[in-house]
Amino acid sequence: QVHLVESGGGLVQPGGSLRLSCSTSGFTLDYYAIGWFRQAPGKEREGVSYISSSGGSTAYADSVKGRFTISRDNAKSTVWLQMNSLKPEDTAVYYCAGAFFSPSTWNNEYEYDSWGQGTQVTVSS
Repeated sequence: QVHLVESGGGLVQPGGSLRLSCSTSGFTLDYYAIGWFRQAPGKEREGVSYISSSGGSTAYADSVKGRFTISRDNAKSTVWLQMNSLKPEDTAVYYCAGAFFSPSTWNNEYEYDSWGQGTQVTVSS
């Protein structure tokens, strides 16, 4: 059974950093592309970042480019999202999602097969 579990969320001041982890089990991470999505209160879920199964291809939403970095270690069955220079508008529940078939559109949530339960990130002074 496929499991993805996010961790690392919390409360941070503007300008601070957090590192989210997506720990996986029940499947071979090597074969899965991973996306990070977020959903703020009253807003639709949006794609934040993406990494291909090999790690050779990444993508970012314009709103986080230059501030967030996605990485993975298939041997550790883990994907990370390093978030720097956080802003209040980054406040949301962050989800990782896995796709066995590489998405044709990385930020299309319907192309992902499995989802974690989410972790809350709050950026506030």
